[in-house]
Amino acid sequence: MSVKIRLQRHGKKGKPFYWIVAADARSKRDGRLLEKLGTYNPNTNPATINLDIDGAVKWLQNGAQPTDTARAILSYKGALLKNHLAGGVRKGALTEEQADEKFNAWLDEKATIVSTKVDSLAKAKADADAKAFELEKEVNEKRKTDAEEAENEAVKAEADAKKAAAKAEEVVEEAPQTIDEAAQEAKEEIEGAKEDVATEEVEAPTEEAVTEVEASKEEE
Repeated sequence: MSVKIRLQRHGKKGKPFYWIVAADARSKRDGRLLEKLGTYNPNTNPATINLDIDGAVKWLQNGAQPTDTARAILSYKGALLKNHLAGGVRKGALTEEQADEKFNAWLDEKATIVSTKVDSLAKAKADADAKAFELEKEVNEKRKTDAEEAENEAVKAEADAKKAAAKAEEVVEEAPQTIDEAAQEAKEEIEGAKEDVATEEVEAPTEEAVTEVEASKEEE
């Protein structure tokens, strides 16, 4: 029976979650499996992988062939390296202790690399969060400033409106007095004009008119 180590999809739509399985090469992708070797979650950064390394090595030694994606996962977790070292032990190229020492050294180096990547991602996220916070703070400050300016303008407009209303009231209160004064002045001008006309009509007789009257009386 030909065996493949491959991924079997689970999870929700848009958020896939995979099992790493050993299955008959003739079975469907999500069909019957021979053994579940681990899980692969690509929704995290970095991806979360849980793998039974010894179980994967056992299937590799029995001739199981991993798919391309499964091979990358097995390599990332060290299963391919451990299988290679196990082959060296069988051939007598190195002892079991040497193989274990090499594998543990590789695991330590890999853990350091993964830890560095996790720290780098955490720092990048912290920087992004800090930048977003500063931008949000700037936006809030601008909104606050705009609101204060709008409030100040509204207060000023209200004060100007009150001043204008008070001024209008003063004008209304002064208007009757102004009209009365204008009427009085007009009345005085009319009276003065009447007096001037009366004076012109009752002028004293001229000297020539007196002489003519006297001459007329002597003739009589």
